[in-house]
Amino acid sequence: MPSWATVCEAAVFLIFAVFFLTYGETPFLGGDGLGLVGADEPRYAQIAHEMLTRFDSAHTLKDRLSACVTPYLYGHPWLEKPALYYWRAMFVFQDFGVHDWAARLPSASFAFIMAMLIYLHMRRFRPGGHLDAALITVACAGIIGFSRGASTDMQMAAPLAIGLLGWYAWYETDSKFWLFDIYFFTGVATLAKGPVAPFLALVIVASFAALRKEWSILKRSFWWPGVLLYFAIVLPWFLAVQHQNPTFFREFFLEHNLERFATNRYAHAQPFWYYAVVVVLAVMPWTVIAGRAFIDGIQTSVAEWRLRHTINAKQKVCRPGDAFPEFLVLWTVIPILFFSFSQSKLPGYILPSIPPITILTGDYLFRRRAKGLNRWELGGHAVLCGVMTMFALLLPWFVSQHGPQMPPVAALIAAVLAATGAALLIVIVVNGFGVARLRLATTAVLVVLVLFLYGVGPVFGIPAIESTKRVVHLLDRAYSARPLADQLTTYGPVTETVAVFRVRRDMEYGLAFYRNHEVVNYEESGVPDEQHLLVARVTGRNGADLHTPSALQEYLEGRHYEQLFSWPEQGLEVYLVGAR
Repeated sequence: MPSWATVCEAAVFLIFAVFFLTYGETPFLGGDGLGLVGADEPRYAQIAHEMLTRFDSAHTLKDRLSACVTPYLYGHPWLEKPALYYWRAMFVFQDFGVHDWAARLPSASFAFIMAMLIYLHMRRFRPGGHLDAALITVACAGIIGFSRGASTDMQMAAPLAIGLLGWYAWYETDSKFWLFDIYFFTGVATLAKGPVAPFLALVIVASFAALRKEWSILKRSFWWPGVLLYFAIVLPWFLAVQHQNPTFFREFFLEHNLERFATNRYAHAQPFWYYAVVVVLAVMPWTVIAGRAFIDGIQTSVAEWRLRHTINAKQKVCRPGDAFPEFLVLWTVIPILFFSFSQSKLPGYILPSIPPITILTGDYLFRRRAKGLNRWELGGHAVLCGVMTMFALLLPWFVSQHGPQMPPVAALIAAVLAATGAALLIVIVVNGFGVARLRLATTAVLVVLVLFLYGVGPVFGIPAIESTKRVVHLLDRAYSARPLADQLTTYGPVTETVAVFRVRRDMEYGLAFYRNHEVVNYEESGVPDEQHLLVARVTGRNGADLHTPSALQEYLEGRHYEQLFSWPEQGLEVYLVGAR
């Protein structure tokens, strides 16, 4: 029976995990959060919605299974990604209804499971730093952000992390029970993003075997039941979707995997060092200590490597427990290096590198409890928490502006004082109570920031504070299509046609999801004959005039149209266009 201390520790982890991964995103915890943003979130959510519609309209088991094979967007096959996210979102929609917060539950649930298994794995194999590692995982910017995204990134990163932890547990124990994990969860990750998941797993394991010169690892890792399990998970969908769509192999494997990696066809070019910046931001506010932990992991790995090579061959022994830092360092570096060579770069690609960094950080903090942190580590961490606090407090002002301007002096002073208070809190707590309390002080700062950004309540009947609700409200109007879609319903039913002109893709896909109907793009499909609402972009992000009204005259020559209202947060104008 677990001790009272263990129960309290587990309760602390569960409370913080649920808070950081879901607070503000559901009606049960803090409201509806931020509407779907970017092009991928509303697009993937709409695909899941259409899959659910086809699934519910099917009358036989065969038809229902067939409806779950090919993802469709506006009635056309969408073969960029495998179907795992769409399946999970579809069944969440079935249980909770079609909402933007429901579209994000698949990512939040996978992030929670990953953090929980990090906690359990570390408690079993590296006791002491397990709570630190788990809390740092759920309380870093990358995990908080991607757990709140209706995307495929967490669908791959979480199962892959669980699988790699299972593989290392097998390496230490030689128990086939743990080897099951790498095959099962890599199969799940493959259904999320495709062949990149087994490729990364294989390269990480092979690099680890090469570094330790234990090539027998590869042979022993090859387990026929596991191989059959992997293909039993992966092949049914891949074969079925290829059968339904003869172009699937070309579109998915050649265009959206190989060509996406080798070319900039999809316009996501970034410099080679791009992911170094992404990782620094993704592990905030733990960046300073995580960087020191990573360097310590490298130093420990080098020392272990030298020790192995100085021992006489006859005396040489295998000490797999000492290999954990090597494994985590390789796990961190390989996805970053691999995707740095890609010609198409998006932040979520290196999400698989974040869990090993947080694990290294948690283990490092545990080992530093006796000696304490040096002043540069503690000071740098405190300053970074203060900078995050200042940025979060000034965020509403920056979002509400449409050009580069300095915040008001009063707002700056308040933000600086709050940042100073956050930094001093961390320094005082650690100096007074030790490194073991650093996790508590840092998470306390993050809790306050999340409450500020998402609003205090409504939770358990506590009404929301309007001043804090305003932060997400501003972000919603500036980056999501949800408030505009709500406004459009006052000018016509959701069945009325909506068209767009010169808008960004995120607005086009967002309006389509929230109205559950494809949006007509003037520049691609022409002007509809029937009466419709038109959303046109009139200014760019820098406030530049796009000369949209004059261009519209060419499209709408001879048609009556009138301006209904403006949406200055995104530089949009809304028109009512009469029938032809």
